[in-house]
Amino acid sequence: MNELILASISGIDKPGLTSKITNLLSRYDIRILDIGQAVIHNQLSLGLLLDVPSKSASYEMIKEVFLKAQHLGLTIRFTPITEEEYGTWVNEQAKSRYIVTLLGRTITAQHIAKVSGVIEHHRLNIDIIERLSGRASLNQKSEEQRACVEFLVSGELEDSLGLRAAFMNITHEFDIDIAFQADSMYRRNRRLVVFDMDSTLIQIEVIDELAKAHGVGEAVVNITESAMRGELDFTQSFTKRLSLLQGLTEAKVKTIGDALPLTDGAERLISTLKKLGYKTAIVSGGFTYFGNILKQQLGIDYVFANELEMINGSVTGNVKGTIVDGKRKAEIIKEITVKEQISLEQVIAVGDGANDLPMLNLAGLGIAFNAKPIVRQTAKQAISTLGLDGILYLIGVRDRDID
Repeated sequence: MNELILASISGIDKPGLTSKITNLLSRYDIRILDIGQAVIHNQLSLGLLLDVPSKSASYEMIKEVFLKAQHLGLTIRFTPITEEEYGTWVNEQAKSRYIVTLLGRTITAQHIAKVSGVIEHHRLNIDIIERLSGRASLNQKSEEQRACVEFLVSGELEDSLGLRAAFMNITHEFDIDIAFQADSMYRRNRRLVVFDMDSTLIQIEVIDELAKAHGVGEAVVNITESAMRGELDFTQSFTKRLSLLQGLTEAKVKTIGDALPLTDGAERLISTLKKLGYKTAIVSGGFTYFGNILKQQLGIDYVFANELEMINGSVTGNVKGTIVDGKRKAEIIKEITVKEQISLEQVIAVGDGANDLPMLNLAGLGIAFNAKPIVRQTAKQAISTLGLDGILYLIGVRDRDID
């Protein structure tokens, strides 16, 4: 009669340990039902679930493997597993699975305790914990640090709104971000990333800078802030702001376009996405004049924005064609997915304002980046502690994959 045995091995890691142990096991015609290995700071933790053909074989195997482990400087523990326990474990593979991503400049024990406490409270089990960020130098400045830990959890989630609210409360209490998403086939198979432009891909609101150059900065900023908070209809506020720019010279527009300040992490993010085969798009309530500059600079595939009308070298205060508002942004994303022959689940949308919410909610992964409170609370995910390249962690990219 077969015996099921869990072998738990630990000790100082060095090349060849797994090979030596499994070579020894191979003499007993043992089937490996499960295997897992992790190394933390040169400390090995290796688990093997063994299907041993007979009791006599298990006795001889345990004795020989125990002596071999001692010789290799390892500690080994054998635990018998009943068929009932094994059957329960097999059935658990049908459970729903989720990914919790904890990111910030640094991660403390308190952060882990808070996040794992919420996971436990909602009766989910942590299966795997993995660090996605690079190894941190003790001498690195805090503002240069990036830290990310990913939890793979399983179980049946009964209160997703409650769980998300609990995670949101933690992010308010500490300077960290927490993302929660289903571990579906699409998670590592996104194909398109769509960015808002102003205050997302670049650090400024271009229309505010144009207004400053034209001497109407304060009036336009007041309208902009009200619109981004969702207090004004975007189309009406946009038309009103644009009318104040009438007479602005093309030379001043060009000066602003030549000095667009990219958001921290934008170049690293987009260059990595391009290497991974993603398509990228700017879908903005700003202007194509500036979107096309970024397209050339970063290699963006698509630009959809408002066309700033200029006649005889100056801004007319009007926009050509349909104004790109929140509703239009969502429509544009649908049009791109049809052209690229992908599903909406394969889209990542990134934005900061209320007019970005339709596209954030439409996309498979919607990310509020440095967003206004109403957007942060409504979007599926939010990042405020890291640069744009923090998005790479949400799709499972490790720093070592890039650097």
